[in-house]
Amino acid sequence: MYALVDCNNFYASCERVFNPSLVGKPIVVLSNNDGCVIARSNEAKKLGIPMGAPAYQYKDTFEKCNIRVFSANFPLYGDMSRRVMSILSTYSPQREIYSIDECFLNLSDMDIDFCEYGLKMKAHVEKWTGIPISVGIAPTKALAKAANRIAKKFPEQTKGCHVIDTETKRIKALKWLDVEDVWGIGRRNAAKLRAIGVRKAWDFVNLPQSWVLKSMTVAGWNLQKELNGIPSIPMELIEKKQSIATTRTFDAEKDDFEEIREHIVTFTSMCAEKLRHQHSLCHRLMVFLETNRFKDMDKRYNPSILIKLPFATCSTLELAEFAVDGLKQIYKSRYHYKRAGVVLMDFEDADEYQPSLFFNSNPKHKSLMAKIDAINHKYHKDVIRLGSQDFNRHKMYQEHLSGQYTTKIEDVIVVEI
Repeated sequence: MYALVDCNNFYASCERVFNPSLVGKPIVVLSNNDGCVIARSNEAKKLGIPMGAPAYQYKDTFEKCNIRVFSANFPLYGDMSRRVMSILSTYSPQREIYSIDECFLNLSDMDIDFCEYGLKMKAHVEKWTGIPISVGIAPTKALAKAANRIAKKFPEQTKGCHVIDTETKRIKALKWLDVEDVWGIGRRNAAKLRAIGVRKAWDFVNLPQSWVLKSMTVAGWNLQKELNGIPSIPMELIEKKQSIATTRTFDAEKDDFEEIREHIVTFTSMCAEKLRHQHSLCHRLMVFLETNRFKDMDKRYNPSILIKLPFATCSTLELAEFAVDGLKQIYKSRYHYKRAGVVLMDFEDADEYQPSLFFNSNPKHKSLMAKIDAINHKYHKDVIRLGSQDFNRHKMYQEHLSGQYTTKIEDVIVVEI
């Protein structure tokens, strides 16, 4: 049996933990630079605020409906996520953190009342963190996802935990679940399935295996078996990231190479710091630029370049040099850029790396980076950085930012007695 634990309206719930007056009030959380809606409370959803809504278009609606607006507070959300995941790790020796607010737990070989166990888990997380969660438990990961959706949709009947442990419950869940809401069926496959009359998950599981393999490859076939109660998608227990990206949408369009270069170096530095934190080395690096997607076609230019590094490294100095080389190859001065980013990929554990006879990272950089990370961690800011970095570390427009209550000493809540 597998459990899928999902934090309810996670970003909004994090804001409510430290401001209880927001409970029951409509809340939206905005993306970088307060661009568009990336999270909504149930109250905001009922008011018709769509996911991805441009903030400037809905400004009057926010004011008219008394919707509380927050800038994305990722340091707070990340820390609250770590607290939730730490609690969940006590309920199973095998845990897969699927996203910032979702986690799979392997409950196999446990002789327990699964519903009671899920409710205990829910009460524990809510009491220790204030974050409400829903729990779905089933024989496979895909069915656990479906069970979780039922727990969220019918909170009064399920009390926030639903278990699919019989054939009757499985069939009932699949006949209720829309095919586009099935975990692993994307927009394209959903449209393809709708075109042949598949409306519910039950219709999908009854399709011929040959059609699924031909139209949706092995991944679709594995998903079909999962929904039929046959475990086919294994737990991914490795928590190290397989790629690390830092991307930003600029507050204004930019065409100056030196200014863009500063941002690219800053993005690379942020990625490299995360790479060292998980004790990995990088073999490939990608740099990309994007113009405003709403402009005329002849004014659009969205280049990217993938660079295979001559040696694996986690050094900010070396990665920044490669990133700037890539930027030089794709930058064109006649365009105005609205977004840029750096992606590190193709990782290797630093302890398992075999050095080359000819090309290797500078051995002095390892101790240098360790000392820089230690100092920056101690002071919770970039007191040491490359001279070529953006001085403000690409300061974002965040007009509605709440406090970093758990990660910044100045924002810790003080209780006066």
